[in-house]
Amino acid sequence: QMHLVESGGGLVQSGGSLRLSCAASGSIFSMPPMGWYRQAPGKQRELVATISSGGSTNYADSVKGRFTISKDNAKNTVYLQMNSLKPEDTAVYYCNADAYARVYWGKGTLITVSS
Repeated sequence: QMHLVESGGGLVQSGGSLRLSCAASGSIFSMPPMGWYRQAPGKQRELVATISSGGSTNYADSVKGRFTISKDNAKNTVYLQMNSLKPEDTAVYYCNADAYARVYWGKGTLITVSS
């Protein structure tokens, strides 16, 4: 049983930065593989970044060099540092946990990047 809550979304100008947080709670013995996904209007949900239990990371080509996923195991929290934001980054961002028995999703947080 896990509960994920995203925070940090909002409105920023192109070129700006935001840091998203995903706080996990529940029966957590260790942090499972975690990820950030996003869904823009009219588009399918897409993978943004993942971080394994051991800390290995992967990124979508569209965000490489601009976004950084990290985590604080002691706080059961995953972060997504977003720099050099572009209007095309506008989307609802979702936190994801790939736990042993099931996949968990947060409710999402909206990021809007203005030109």
